[in-house]
Amino acid sequence: MTTPDDLPAPDDARARLRAADADRELVHQILSAAVERGSLTLSEYEERAGRAVAAKTFGELDALTDDLPVGQLGVPMPFVGETTVSRVAPPSGRRPIQHRFALMSGTELRGNVPVGDGLTATAVMGGIDIDLREVEFTAPQLTIRCTALMGGIDITVPPDVGVDVNGWAVMGGFGGRAAGPGAPGAPTVRVVGLALMGAVEVKRKDREPRR
Repeated sequence: MTTPDDLPAPDDARARLRAADADRELVHQILSAAVERGSLTLSEYEERAGRAVAAKTFGELDALTDDLPVGQLGVPMPFVGETTVSRVAPPSGRRPIQHRFALMSGTELRGNVPVGDGLTATAVMGGIDIDLREVEFTAPQLTIRCTALMGGIDITVPPDVGVDVNGWAVMGGFGGRAAGPGAPGAPTVRVVGLALMGAVEVKRKDREPRR
């Protein structure tokens, strides 16, 4: 008869692995989606988001989401071997930019870089500047999933691109006056997410003349 002492110890190798910024960003996406769904209260979100910022291992991150219905929250989950989320291969052969993360700092996305059908932007007490006027669109629709926790995300789009803004703000702001249709055949930029004591602003601006 097998006793508990005979059973193998649980494998906690993954729990001890060091987490990266992209892993912490994914947890923030899950937590913000849980708030929108009603699975977490705002106070619970704030407490867990703070712990996610300080988390160093996968075990610490897993503890923040193991009681949430992650599969029902609509957050795209990465898998081993994934190389891109773009539906259309970029003509240049470059991999589309997928993430921007700012923790008590600032970062930006601008210039002639490829973007696919999905981009996540997470600003925690920091700022992110996303300028899409010169990027290489490789999919008909780009969805930008924003989380601004006591931070700011500024998104600039060219005048010919369609824009759909559908976010949620708590003691902050989410929007701008950029929403509207674009030129025929132009891509659409969809901006969704959550601003908690922060701001997400979308604006249209003409492209700068080429020198």
